[in-house]
Amino acid sequence: MMTGQQPIIVLKEGTKRERGRGAQGNNIMAARAISDAVKSTLGPKGMDKMLVDSMGDVVVTNDGATILKEIDVEHPAAKMIVEVAKSQDEECGDGTTSAVVLTGELLKYA
Repeated sequence: MMTGQQPIIVLKEGTKRERGRGAQGNNIMAARAISDAVKSTLGPKGMDKMLVDSMGDVVVTNDGATILKEIDVEHPAAKMIVEVAKSQDEECGDGTTSAVVLTGELLKYA
């Protein structure tokens, strides 16, 4: 990019661009929603989740990595949380749910 020129940002029609505290709050809220979705699968009283896709196929699991692979995420900040789980799975092979829940709790107090 040449100096002195503004970058051109192309967004879908109807897309709003937010800045400041509002955008930061929305990003944290989206990431925490992903964290909250898998939080209830942890521990000795962890619950199973039933996931139904658009074709009607049903998956019942309490594995956080499987849940995060099956859900469709559109929000960029929420996608980053899913990437945290993928990175944890690739490096260690375990602890994906704990990594996502820990990230969500850190964001809760941010």
